[in-house]
Amino acid sequence: MEGTSNDRLFYTLPNFLTLQGAHQLPPLSVKDKFKVVALGTFDPVEYPWWGVLSAIGQADNSYPAFGQGWLGYAKRYGTTGGDAMVENFMVGAVFPAVLRQDPRYYQSGRGSFFRRTGYSVSRIFVTFSDSGHTQFNFSEIFGAYTAACISTYTYHPRSAIISTPSNPHEFIASDRTFMNTVSTWYTQIGLDTLTLVVKEFWPDIHRAMGKHKGAAAEAASSKP
Repeated sequence: MEGTSNDRLFYTLPNFLTLQGAHQLPPLSVKDKFKVVALGTFDPVEYPWWGVLSAIGQADNSYPAFGQGWLGYAKRYGTTGGDAMVENFMVGAVFPAVLRQDPRYYQSGRGSFFRRTGYSVSRIFVTFSDSGHTQFNFSEIFGAYTAACISTYTYHPRSAIISTPSNPHEFIASDRTFMNTVSTWYTQIGLDTLTLVVKEFWPDIHRAMGKHKGAAAEAASSKP
């Protein structure tokens, strides 16, 4: 699915491809790998998702140096979006381009719910090379860790002194630490795992929704 004529098709249909199709599709060019990641990263559905994650962080008071209120939320939103963008490009474009791995997800579509869930989770660790051979998913594991290092040591908050109701000069330690890097790494891999599970079952959900809409439309048209 290389070339401009198939770019949009690839973007809209990757979740419907079967595992067998992995050996029938041509490898993505470096340009296409970056283009597909850009299309997914800046899809409008991502912005409210970042908002939800930021709201959870606000409630948990993650990155306390950001404080609370709308300014604190805006800082968390920017950090969440930055983390997502850096990680997406590292995992889906930079490392796959360098290591010649295929960043696409191929739906199993067979077996029980638990078997398919196990398959989708395993794709965090197993992927295809551009030549169609099964490989350890270095792009996911090391790409996510590299992204965590970049984000943690660039725009994550440094140590700060903030004012709280109980302490007008409360010291907040820096978030630019190894442990926070590992925590960010695990979080990103966890979110990627959830995304793969959704990709596995989304075609089934989409088909079920289509049948439901079709039945509702037929019922409505049959009314006198």
